[in-house]
Amino acid sequence: MDHGHDMPGTGGMAAPPPMNNTGVMHHHKMMMMHMTFFWGKSAEILFSSWPGSFEKRPYMYFVALLFVFVLSILVEWLSHCRLIKPGSGPVAAGLVQTLLHALRVGLTYMVMLAVMSFNGGVFLVAVAGQTLGFFFFGSRVFKKTHPPTETSDLPPMSC
Repeated sequence: MDHGHDMPGTGGMAAPPPMNNTGVMHHHKMMMMHMTFFWGKSAEILFSSWPGSFEKRPYMYFVALLFVFVLSILVEWLSHCRLIKPGSGPVAAGLVQTLLHALRVGLTYMVMLAVMSFNGGVFLVAVAGQTLGFFFFGSRVFKKTHPPTETSDLPPMSC
């Protein structure tokens, strides 16, 4: 069967690519889709073919881990930062607060999607980044005064 041409009775639409036995469509190459945690340096994290094969580009796996680690730290920084100046107008402060919230949610989803690669290294660096970020920005270790009633511009993340 030729999947590149119109099929009779499909209204001029080409047939979809074939599916493998897991229900995942594949085109030219077969990529293993893990549904349980695995340890390995050849993974696909966030983007198609990124970081790719460890054998071809060994450094890219570590770049991907560093990327997830930094994203995790940024999520914690955004959760505890104070960027809105006291005395700012309510509309301007509300817009900044909304943009910060959108950025934090977007970064949080990117970390979640990276962890959904089920790569053990990605999971560990995501947890380590959030832990280190909380230690630096959320814990009392680096606070000069007692915590005020409002400790950040954004409300806590909730499920």
